[in-house]
Amino acid sequence: PIYPIVSGTSQASTSGTSITFSSIPTWVKRITVLLNGVSLNSTANLLIQVGAGSVTSSGYTSSSGYCFAANTASGVTSTAGFIIIDGAASQNITAVMTINLFSGNTWVSGHSGIVETAGGITGAGKIALAGTLDRVVITSTSGTDTFDAGSINILYE
Repeated sequence: PIYPIVSGTSQASTSGTSITFSSIPTWVKRITVLLNGVSLNSTANLLIQVGAGSVTSSGYTSSSGYCFAANTASGVTSTAGFIIIDGAASQNITAVMTINLFSGNTWVSGHSGIVETAGGITGAGKIALAGTLDRVVITSTSGTDTFDAGSINILYE
């Protein structure tokens, strides 16, 4: 069968410590996470986690890096989720992360975007889930930083 590209409902990322998109259908093979000017109130990085029945917070292989206009570069890694480098409370991120079903319940991700006014970001990751993916959660590496700007949505197909 041919399945359509389905848009989630855009959610403001202006408060709270996480945003959840749940009830993702079992037929989904690709999820695209869209970040529009997203910012956190402290220095944590963004973390995108997936799950089957509950959120999976370990077992990821994930990295993200940036190259800023001021000729600086840096990178971060995570085993707790698909990480997107940020690291500064005053920076807004606009990016696209695609999470693709590789085989079985193994998912691979890739992202690219911009830390507005600073430079480009890119990265990738993978996770093997215990069951069929049914949720995506956007949070921070600290788990306590609060969203203070932007909006987030997903597409799935």
